[in-house]
Amino acid sequence: MAAVPGGRRSGPAAGARFFCTAGRGLEPFLMREVRSRLAATQVEYISGKVFFTTCSDLNMLKKLKSAERLFLLIKKQLPLNVSSVSKGKILNEMQRLTNDDPESWLNAISIWKNLLELDAKKVKLSQKNAKPLKRKVGENDIIAKKLKTEQMQEIQENKECQLEKQIEEETLEQGNFTSKRDKPQEELQNDVAEAVDTHNQNDLTFRVSCRCSGAIAKTFTAQEVGRVIGIALMKQFGWKADLRNPNLEIFIHLSDIYSVVGIPVFRVPLASRAYIKTAGLRSTIAWAMASLAEIEAGAVVLDPMCGLGTILLEAAKEWPDVYYVGADVSDSQLLGACDNLKAAGLKDKIELLKVSVIELPLPSESVDIIISDIPFGKKFKLGKDIKHIIQEMERVLRVGGTIVLLLSEDHHRRLKGCEESSVPLNSKGSRTDKPGSTECLNPEEKAAISEPVSSSFAASNQECLDRMPPFGSLVSVECYRVSLGKTDALIYKYKKSHSPGQ
Repeated sequence: MAAVPGGRRSGPAAGARFFCTAGRGLEPFLMREVRSRLAATQVEYISGKVFFTTCSDLNMLKKLKSAERLFLLIKKQLPLNVSSVSKGKILNEMQRLTNDDPESWLNAISIWKNLLELDAKKVKLSQKNAKPLKRKVGENDIIAKKLKTEQMQEIQENKECQLEKQIEEETLEQGNFTSKRDKPQEELQNDVAEAVDTHNQNDLTFRVSCRCSGAIAKTFTAQEVGRVIGIALMKQFGWKADLRNPNLEIFIHLSDIYSVVGIPVFRVPLASRAYIKTAGLRSTIAWAMASLAEIEAGAVVLDPMCGLGTILLEAAKEWPDVYYVGADVSDSQLLGACDNLKAAGLKDKIELLKVSVIELPLPSESVDIIISDIPFGKKFKLGKDIKHIIQEMERVLRVGGTIVLLLSEDHHRRLKGCEESSVPLNSKGSRTDKPGSTECLNPEEKAAISEPVSSSFAASNQECLDRMPPFGSLVSVECYRVSLGKTDALIYKYKKSHSPGQ
């Protein structure tokens, strides 16, 4: 599949095809986010990846919060057959990823250049407009300074646009890089808008990053696959390999389900937040939890076991007009949270308290929303039964309010009031935000094609909810199984239906 369905469309305005990697279980959050934030269409998923089409520029793409990394899609196709063919035939199949459809590569490179150049022009324009004004010291100022120091001087914009248009037309007409005439042009590398002057497409430097899983990983190492693809690219397009500082990076993931090829849009993963000094809970998990809480302006939001404050930071960045309170009993955690708030410029937005979660100094029914990562007991012991903790949360939450909790399997069992393991959600973490209407890729099928999601995903989720009885006045309304790396956890959303005793 080409980067842009439809062949000759090559600019962001026509809609480009992207994919994001996501932590297992976060696919439904990312699907919702790309629809709402990017007005994305053709949204589909396979385990760990979400594919979509959007006309958004880099500035909007950078705002994705539930994604790990963002890629411009070059190809998505059936997996390589490694079960009954020779190693030589498999190597030939790998080379065909570049040789069979060079136009997919041409379109992707053209879109990649357009995105980076458009972003650089916007940065340059914003810098010009900001010169007469006294600039505010803050996150935007720091980013602008970084872009300014790393961006090289551009050639005249009118000449650049004309040359770029000529190059794109010649590329699409001829169908490969090796037969083009030499043309001067400027390319900007990734999110820091680093200018790279290339006088010939053959001067483009690249490296290949490869990931193998499943049967193919038992036959080839990632290094072997990367070497084969790299040689094929050099022969097909005349590019030069540069492992240290390439103009372009090519990402390939070969598995039993699909073969995916893309270009990383940003060097730094989207999940690596510049505003978080010391990482605690994974930022994508924290944002996903906050996104479930239905935060509205003027609300009182509490994290009674805030740790380093990651959940509150993610919430305050996205929903600023809210009163946030974080509480913890650990001096070291509160000190780390305070440092994070200062680094993010949110010290005045979030109040920190040193109190116990079972003795909150708050009136009953005074909080609109509670979001919290309940410690799993490996580093910090709860000290009290989790039921006592949630009872105190229930006390301070208003009727109609929302609680979003990250629970371990052990927490889940205790809240159910039994010792046997709970029935898990879909083991692949695959569910959709709109059962029966959303389109996704079926991870059980070998063919990487879109098909409607059946209601079985929603049924699996509902079964888990049905097995979690109400906790006092708290009724569970949503549940998601997510991966924390070495272990899994459950994100539960509760609503308070009534005041205790009524």
